Formats: sequence, structure tokens, C-alpha cells
Amino acid sequence: MVDAWPQHLFMVGCGNMAGQMLSRWLACGLDPASVTVLRPSGKPVAPGVEVITHFPARLPDGTALILGMKPHQFENVAAELAKVAGTSTMFISILAGTTAAQLRAALPKGANIVRVMPNTPVGVGQGVCALYADELTELATRSAAEALMRPLGLAEWIADEAQFNLVTALSGCGPAYLFRFIDALGIAAARLGLPEDQAARLALATVRGASTLAVEAGESPGILADRVASPGGMTREGMNVLDAGESLISLLTETLRAARDRGEEMARKA
Repeated sequence: MVDAWPQHLFMVGCGNMAGQMLSRWLACGLDPASVTVLRPSGKPVAPGVEVITHFPARLPDGTALILGMKPHQFENVAAELAKVAGTSTMFISILAGTTAAQLRAALPKGANIVRVMPNTPVGVGQGVCALYADELTELATRSAAEALMRPLGLAEWIADEAQFNLVTALSGCGPAYLFRFIDALGIAAARLGLPEDQAARLALATVRGASTLAVEAGESPGILADRVASPGGMTREGMNVLDAGESLISLLTETLRAARDRGEEMARKA
């Protein structure tokens, strides 16, 4: 829970990720009356939350402003943000591939800016939020931003912004890769003879149980894997396929590399 919620939460955009964050905050006690969402469509987001289609003349003091639009839309709203923000406005950006320097170039001078990269499990309080702030952002803002992220799951600070895209590739993109793995595990069992619906249920339950055990075991997943895979057994025979030539590690290394490089390309274009 958060000891002190922001006096006012103003969200520019409320798509899938920002929507998951808001849903969790509301479930944890954030007063919907303290939230305003700017959404050109005007579509409601949650009971009691005000949705507007245009920027107000000014934001109240103590506002935490979430930049939750698509990264390419930032340029279109930056001028309006500079007009409505006050000196106490805290900017929290979840824009992938948009650096602190790029944000500073468009936002008011001396703005307090924190970059956050959450992932979709934040909606159930099991997410990962990677945070970064440069030396111009005040300590109080860092603390407030971290406190706001804690109800969403694990909140980790990144010391080097150059690593931000790699962290995004791991924890931001990672859920999609795991969803694909769960899907593939079920498809593989179905191809070998199980009914598709049963294979999908078993794959999902297997991953859920294994991930819970991995979190609670206090030992590395690698050790847990070797403990299950007794010599000469069924598990070890399958593990030999995954481990041959570090094929799984190589595949995931290239997967993360591709995602990281795309983030850096997005930053250059921005």
C-alpha cells in the first residue's frame, strides 16, 4: 500500500499498460475522485474517474502526471504539457525508447522526471517496474515515484540509463515471451496426442505452479531444474534437448537483443 497517494493523478493516455496500473492503484485504495484521465475518445476508464478530452488550463499543485500515451504521440502533446504543469508537477514517463534527455528537452525547465517501465502483471500486483531518474530529479520525487510503484509489484532502480532498454526487453517484453512459451508448451503436447484444450490447461497450471515455487524456494531456478531432472529420467532426457549447445539460452539472448535494439532505434528516431 502507499503511505501517501499523490494529491492528484493526471494520466495522459490510458491504454493497456496505463490502464493496468490505474486498476491496481484503485484496488489498493487510490481515491478515483483524485484521478483525471486525458483521453481524446472520452471513453470511461473506471467508476468515479474523470475523463477529459482536452488539457485543462492548469494542473493542481502536487500533481503526479503519468505519460501513458504511445511514444510517438509525445511530441504532439509536449507543448500543452509545458503550459499546464506547475513547478511541483512530478512527471512519470512509461514511454518506451524515450530518454530522460528527450523528455527534458520538451518539458518545462527543471522538471522532476522519473522514467518507469512496468509490465502487464502490474494489474494484479505481480509486475516489475524498472525506474530511472537523472541527477536533476529531486530525491523527494524519486521516493514518491517508488512508493507509487510498490503496489504494482517489484520496483527496481536502474543506475545506468543505457541499460534501460535491456531491462525493458527483459521485464517489459518478458511477459509476452512467457505467454508464448506457455502457448508453445501446450501446442507441443497437443501435437503429440493430448486434446488441445486439456494440453493448454495443463501447460498453464504447470507454469503457474513452477513460477510460484521458483519465487518461494530461495534457490536459483537453475538449481531447481537440476533437482527435478534426476539422471537417466524423463525430465533429464527433455532437458538435454533444451541444454544442447545452450540452444535455449542462445534463443533468448537473441530475443532480448532484438527487443533492446528496437528500443534504442526508437530512441534515435525520437
